[in-house]
Amino acid sequence: MSRTVLVFNAGSSTLKFALFDLQPEGPSRRVGGSFDMGQGKHHDGDRVKLLQCDGSSRSLMVAEPGSLASAFVTVLAWCQGDPSIGTIDMIGHRIVHGGMKLGAPTLLTAEVLHELAALEPLAPLHQPYNLAWVEMARQAFPAAIHYGCFDTAFHSNKPFSSDIYGLPLSFYDQGIRRFGFHGLSCEHVAAVLAQEEPDLAKGRVIVAHLGNGASLCALLAGRSLGSSMGFSPLDGLPMGTRCGQIDPGVLLYLMQAHGMDAGSLAKLLYHDAGLKGMSGISSDMRVLLASKEPDAALAVDYFIDRTRRELGGLCTVLGGLDGLVFTGGIGENATVIRQRICQGLEWLGVRLDVDANDAGARQISAAGSNVKLLIIPSDEESVMARAGAAFVP
Repeated sequence: MSRTVLVFNAGSSTLKFALFDLQPEGPSRRVGGSFDMGQGKHHDGDRVKLLQCDGSSRSLMVAEPGSLASAFVTVLAWCQGDPSIGTIDMIGHRIVHGGMKLGAPTLLTAEVLHELAALEPLAPLHQPYNLAWVEMARQAFPAAIHYGCFDTAFHSNKPFSSDIYGLPLSFYDQGIRRFGFHGLSCEHVAAVLAQEEPDLAKGRVIVAHLGNGASLCALLAGRSLGSSMGFSPLDGLPMGTRCGQIDPGVLLYLMQAHGMDAGSLAKLLYHDAGLKGMSGISSDMRVLLASKEPDAALAVDYFIDRTRRELGGLCTVLGGLDGLVFTGGIGENATVIRQRICQGLEWLGVRLDVDANDAGARQISAAGSNVKLLIIPSDEESVMARAGAAFVP
């Protein structure tokens, strides 16, 4: 018997969702959609885009332009009001932080939601909103089965040395550990490689999930050995509004010399840093690449430099590199970013096919490259829909 599954994938600046028929052979996508807050000439925050499986498309107007919450309400109303959708049996929710206990998709009981709420300070750009929208969806569809899929889960079995910080181990027992994020995206890439690139899937691969949130993940035979992100989604690469790697001494200095408290530091690190803070213009890579302002170029240069540095570090974890996969909004669409990252990796034997890269081809490595370079579009929604099979009554 086919079940209808609706999945919600909310990021820090986008909302993706999809409706699947869950059948014994796997999920079949019926319709998908997205909402992008956007900025400047790329602003598209007044409508939700729907794409049917037959290729046709339409838009839903959002009551409050630029609001992810308003976009979520719009999607819920569409699901309730469109008779062609029918009964929604299950709803899967992407939740960024699963903490120490939740290493697999889980039914969202009151107890689980309480545990997830305690993690809100660790992912303030995502977790509070993820949970608020779970409650909205539960109210709209009280008879549906609601389950959570966690971005941290894919990394939960990485080696202990990649999981700890240089602190007394008592802090580790309290949950101060390197969780890693973007796990649903990495899980999708690993599954695609296993199906379409089986030899590469057995080897050493780095997944570059580059978007408004960005991280790198080291895969060995499809298993996460480490991530550029750690305890929170702040670490590693610079992002749209997040700083990425920073010396903790800087934070101590800002507290002691500038009188900044936890609230002001959180605002700086989560909302006013990264590409937006460095450029003084925008958190949107598309805007920065189109800008002629020197600070925009500086922010882009820093993003590329840190990506190369983090990638080099993960290569040592893997003991080399067989494949590099680009995914995420920037990774899939920003031709010049892919090119500039790869041009700094010749020492690894990376050779980019410039024409293939310009065309956005699936494989963008040139003949003679020791590293296979691929673009694999992110599809976290399919991963979430497939997880729903575990909860079919």
